[in-house]
Amino acid sequence: MLPISLGMAWLLLGPLCLWLLVKGSNPERAGAVATLALLEAGTIAMSVLPHPAVPATRPAAAHTLRAPPARSAAPRPRSGSTPKQAGPHSRSATPMPGSCDERAQVPRLAREQPGGSLLLSWPATPHECDRAVVALRTRDRKLLIWLRTTRHAARQQTRPGVLTLPVHVRSGTASLTVPLHGKTRYTATDGRSGHRIPRSAA
Repeated sequence: MLPISLGMAWLLLGPLCLWLLVKGSNPERAGAVATLALLEAGTIAMSVLPHPAVPATRPAAAHTLRAPPARSAAPRPRSGSTPKQAGPHSRSATPMPGSCDERAQVPRLAREQPGGSLLLSWPATPHECDRAVVALRTRDRKLLIWLRTTRHAARQQTRPGVLTLPVHVRSGTASLTVPLHGKTRYTATDGRSGHRIPRSAA
């Protein structure tokens, strides 16, 4: 409050003292000089006297963090009951999908089926896939076949001549049935190597 009072005194008495120095009588001038001297002395005293230290504002990060609530103790098992022990696979609630041998296959045999279809077979692997993508092309009386096994159970046909067909495994042999739609008179040929796929009797 003292600095504010001193400032207000300067604002009110300063102009009055200057006016008295110019227009006032000798006693008024002497009083104006004395008043200005007192105001100046008060200003010097305010600058010399020590001021109380202002406490620094504590940063937000310096606030004391509350300790987390203590965890409640685990319930004790009832008498006579055996606690269940978690097995090594107890955390995996959802089983992971099984993997299979995704690769390009070369059919070993091609057999014509009743109804205008072609049965392709090859030796099965221990982790044979349950689906295969088959691409068909005709060229020079040849039916070019590209076959690749895949584990994706649902894959849509992306372009004409590409089919996703189920694979059946029996006695170590994997096979699938390809609908030909009028292409039974073509010679089944592996599209990658260009070699003819041997035919077997129905």
